[in-house]
Amino acid sequence: MEGHAGKDAHRETVVRPGVLLVASPELLDPNFTDTVVLMLDVDENGALGVVLNRPSPVPVAEVLSDWGGVVGYPQVLFEGGPVGPQGALAIGLLADPEDVPVGFREVFGLLGVVDLDTPVELVDGSLAGLRIFAGYAGWGAEQLQGEVARGDWYVVPSQVPDVFRGDPRDLWREVLRRQPGELAWHSTRPADPEYN
Repeated sequence: MEGHAGKDAHRETVVRPGVLLVASPELLDPNFTDTVVLMLDVDENGALGVVLNRPSPVPVAEVLSDWGGVVGYPQVLFEGGPVGPQGALAIGLLADPEDVPVGFREVFGLLGVVDLDTPVELVDGSLAGLRIFAGYAGWGAEQLQGEVARGDWYVVPSQVPDVFRGDPRDLWREVLRRQPGELAWHSTRPADPEYN
């Protein structure tokens, strides 16, 4: 019964740009186990986001040399999701809302998508944070709503530091820990459910 109440608690939140999808313990797809996904686009045609807590060993400078010195620590590509892993998508944080650089598209608040075809010098200095993702997570029309209704994802508010953490390995637990009520309990589950 406890699990059911926890699932009901997250169903009330609408999936929209800027929210986080936190993988529930029931989500066993290896692409998404223990992930935290920042939603970037949601409309009637589908949804798109990036996984925030899967840094790769590949330095940004090795793949996108111009951007290597602009990204925050760790200066590596993050595995944004299983769709289009050969492509790159950048999330930036404006330093000043009055200084919006060319190639920046607002997602919510001061966070937005940065066009990596923009010359770096037009962006450098305007951003307080930048992270680059290889690939993204995508869902077709109504697919994500079905996964949320099934209990695969908890839909929770995001905080800007979630996107730019220096060490994102504990992001899943920390995001759940700050949630109200029963949802926070999931942050304490052992990695192996046999020990629960």
